[in-house]
Amino acid sequence: MWAEPAPAPRGEPAPRRRVNGAAVDEALLLDAVLRQDLASFTAKTFHTVSPGTRYLDNWHVHLICEHLAACARGEITRLVINMPPRHLKSICVSVAWPAWLLGHDPSARIMAASYSRALSVKHAQDCRLVITAPWYRRLFPGVRLAPDQNEKHKFQTTARGHRIATSVGGTATGEGADVLVVDDPHNPRQALSPTMRQAALDWFDQTYSSRLDDKKRGVIVVVMQRLHERDLTGHLLAKGGWRHLCLPAEAEARTVIDFGAVRVVRAPGARLHPAREGAAEIARGKRELGSYAYAAQYQQRPAPVEGGVVKEAWFKRYAEPPADPRRIVQSWDTAHKAGELNDPSVCGTWAETETGYYLLEVVCRRMEYPALKRAARSLAGKWNPDAILIEDKASGQSLIQDLRAETKLPVIAVRPEADKLTRMSTVSPTIEAGRVFLPETAPWLNDYEAEMMSFPNSAHDDQVDMTSQFLKWAGARRPAGPRVRRL
Repeated sequence: MWAEPAPAPRGEPAPRRRVNGAAVDEALLLDAVLRQDLASFTAKTFHTVSPGTRYLDNWHVHLICEHLAACARGEITRLVINMPPRHLKSICVSVAWPAWLLGHDPSARIMAASYSRALSVKHAQDCRLVITAPWYRRLFPGVRLAPDQNEKHKFQTTARGHRIATSVGGTATGEGADVLVVDDPHNPRQALSPTMRQAALDWFDQTYSSRLDDKKRGVIVVVMQRLHERDLTGHLLAKGGWRHLCLPAEAEARTVIDFGAVRVVRAPGARLHPAREGAAEIARGKRELGSYAYAAQYQQRPAPVEGGVVKEAWFKRYAEPPADPRRIVQSWDTAHKAGELNDPSVCGTWAETETGYYLLEVVCRRMEYPALKRAARSLAGKWNPDAILIEDKASGQSLIQDLRAETKLPVIAVRPEADKLTRMSTVSPTIEAGRVFLPETAPWLNDYEAEMMSFPNSAHDDQVDMTSQFLKWAGARRPAGPRVRRL
């Protein structure tokens, strides 16, 4: 790891050391290292964009830099890097590397994209901060920014090189590049949406990849955490022709890494960067994300979504319902029509306690609107709920209006966000953590379990929607005070 030389006292010459018998100025030696060694340059970049934050050097940074240096030499033209979040991927690929490329060739043209324009612009601003730093100007005095093209999303050198920031879905009309960078093309919500995920893939295939000025020698680097088996990484690897650098948070088998100057053997269970994320942090990540998301984002091994969102073993069981719950909540998912082939309307009644959420009853029935309204009033009378959650769409909108107008029931309109798969994936860690309890026996239990465990392949998903609606609402609220039951 590089280190700043100690400043010489005023009036005294800079420290010098002897190399091959000759005295060498340490500051000049350090500058030479920073010019040639991308890993050292990356460490220096980190201190510039994150002043006051301790830099923790690790072999994986050197390995990434070895691959990027090979890209700069033209030895690799298509590279996919998969690694966990918060392991310096953007500093390495989107900030330090473009600045280093421009230092060696001020006419280099670089374009970088992320899932959001704001994130992409931030990386561009960090890169510009490096290029304008005194130490960078000392290393690469030939790099000067053109005053007439120095914006947040684009800066240009006087040699007509540039770094352009765009976003997934952006057009970058009329712009070209020698190097294309894609840094996190999906966020977790987008990756779980088939429509948004496919839109990102189409953008890459039909728009972004065509921005290369030289199709033979141009370089494309994609760096991301895995989020879905059919995310951009899965899409590109299925096509073939891409070098794949995969860095899971924990080695799942003995792995020998030998590339460039990096020689590492990872034993099974070895952590990628223990000084940054040790055993306690890894365990917390597993609990907070759930095994499905952890396998993708940290292990770079997204499991197939089919049947993998919720596992039967995650549910706890109860023989008797809680005697004094904090509150009783009913969650409704209402259908459009009552036909046999249409989805049913579902009401789940839940009890919230200090230990978790108990599903007390599920009513799943196809019914026309008048019967639906009668059922809502009847079930409210049976359970005396503290809140009645009703999805604010289709027949649910009429039910919300009528119950509010005709009764004093505690009706809460819930506007669904994102798609069904995203909503369930968001709350599945609560189930995996053992905070959702099902009865040992109940007439409705088999149907509920079958739908939950087969989602998203089940014929109907109304009980899934009812469950995710409640868990999201309950998880976003502080515990209620002691419940006083009305007799």
